[in-house]
Amino acid sequence: MGALHLNEENFDQEVINSEIPVLVDFWAEWCGPCRMVGPVIDSLADQYQGKVKIAKLNVDESRDIAVKYNIQSIPTMMIFVKGQVVDGLTGAHSEQNIKNKLDKHLV
Repeated sequence: MGALHLNEENFDQEVINSEIPVLVDFWAEWCGPCRMVGPVIDSLADQYQGKVKIAKLNVDESRDIAVKYNIQSIPTMMIFVKGQVVDGLTGAHSEQNIKNKLDKHLV
């Protein structure tokens, strides 16, 4: 199934109002490291289905959200719990590194 695609219309519903933790991957099409992390994000979406929402937000298409969360470099991954940012990673990380972060926030 892969990661959920976020935009200005569905961000609040899917992330802020989510009952389960959400990992948001802030990325862009032109970003090499983002494209490297993309398949890892899709794989995590399948592995954590029902436990954590895994989503991608294209910073070029949703600039206001990127500005709101002060995204300075991409890829940046943020973990939201009950609408609040609780953790994050910047740069290309291994699947295991991302899993280690996510596992800390599972209920």
